[in-house]
Amino acid sequence: MAARWPFRPVPNPPGLDETPASPCRPPTSDPGGGGARGRSDAAPPQGGPVSAALWALLGAAHLRPEARRKLGTVAFLYFVQGSPVSILWEVLPVYFRVHGVSLRAIGGLRLLELPYSLKALWSPLVHRYGDRRGWVTAGMLTVALVLVALPFADVTHPGWLVLALLLLLTAASATQDIAIDSYTVGLVDREELGPANGVRASAYRVALVIVGGGMISLASVVPWTPLYLGAALLFAGLGLGALRAPRLDLPREARRRWLEPFVGWIGTWRALPLVGFVLTYKLGEFAIGPMVKPFWVDQGRSLLEIGLVPTTLGIVLSIAGALAGGAFIARYGVFCGVWALGIPQAVSNLGYAGVAWGGLGWPALYGASMFDSFSGGLGTAAFLALLMSICQKEHATIQYAVLSSLFSLTGRLAGAVSGLGAERFGYDAYFALTFLLALPAYALLPWVAGWIREGPEA
Repeated sequence: MAARWPFRPVPNPPGLDETPASPCRPPTSDPGGGGARGRSDAAPPQGGPVSAALWALLGAAHLRPEARRKLGTVAFLYFVQGSPVSILWEVLPVYFRVHGVSLRAIGGLRLLELPYSLKALWSPLVHRYGDRRGWVTAGMLTVALVLVALPFADVTHPGWLVLALLLLLTAASATQDIAIDSYTVGLVDREELGPANGVRASAYRVALVIVGGGMISLASVVPWTPLYLGAALLFAGLGLGALRAPRLDLPREARRRWLEPFVGWIGTWRALPLVGFVLTYKLGEFAIGPMVKPFWVDQGRSLLEIGLVPTTLGIVLSIAGALAGGAFIARYGVFCGVWALGIPQAVSNLGYAGVAWGGLGWPALYGASMFDSFSGGLGTAAFLALLMSICQKEHATIQYAVLSSLFSLTGRLAGAVSGLGAERFGYDAYFALTFLLALPAYALLPWVAGWIREGPEA
């Protein structure tokens, strides 16, 4: 079948009979003239001008109060989800580097994040057994125990104890991801996807600011051990707080019959372009990510500077990008958002390449970091909306776990060799190469469009 790009998306796969994706035209959200769930024509916006401006910024001015309360639940859950990742992505690269660990070893430790790519293997357990909120609590309490033990392990030459602790951390974090993602797909209606994904991407990054940026910034004046113990207490409290989220049970039949609907959903040749796209859309971001903080260290920047600029300020900008991306998707739809918001995300890697190649100093380094953070928020909001629009509510536990496992797989592998690439080619050439890794996904978009379901749910 010939690709039709970008103005005529290919037909939906079997079983996806909802409104197909439409390229960069505002989606019709209430075709019947009223009655779409969550719309403001039945319940006008409440609150003063500041509140109205905030909801407009989120792209949620059209939502009912009950739909806005959902956004609060989504924000809390994705703050929880982002907290363990802040340790892996923000804290540990700096922690290992200041303790003399090589770039190659720092990159190789990303292999311990493979549970994020393999979590689909145990997602049926989360789907069939227990309350998804309980899985979140158990995962966070496990992560808290790891943080209690980590500062007492020798990280100057990472041995089996360090490797086992990090593997346990990533496995527990990946398991709670399954539960949170499944819960959110079931909670959020399709017309709420734009605001919900802006909020979830933003809350995830707020966790990176508070936990990651906070720990790195405080590390210049506070020893690492009390920092890790304080983070453990925070994580335990967040895990217990997840039990206060509204209960959202899966239908008994959906819990019992999980394999057949999954095979019918993904078991056609039309799934191949989708799999390829999910594998490659954020490949460039994953490839450059582990080397950004070591690059700042090797540029001679202080720990306080690293904690404030690429971590705290950078994540604030990525929050702004995620909110802008969510509002864009609410206005123009998921399909348009995936390609229009993904392009700046890919180009941003060239900013770091230019700084490394030209030795441009701290102003250019700051600028590259700011653009990278904002554009990363744009792309993340679009990609999360894509994944949610593809999944079916009753079977989202396994479907979303499979898609998110796929998209992280090549990224984890690229991250594992990122240190080797930076040492072999130098920062400048390696950062430029990561830009090229982000491009193949766009060739698959004409075939992916048919999977995206736009407009209100029946």
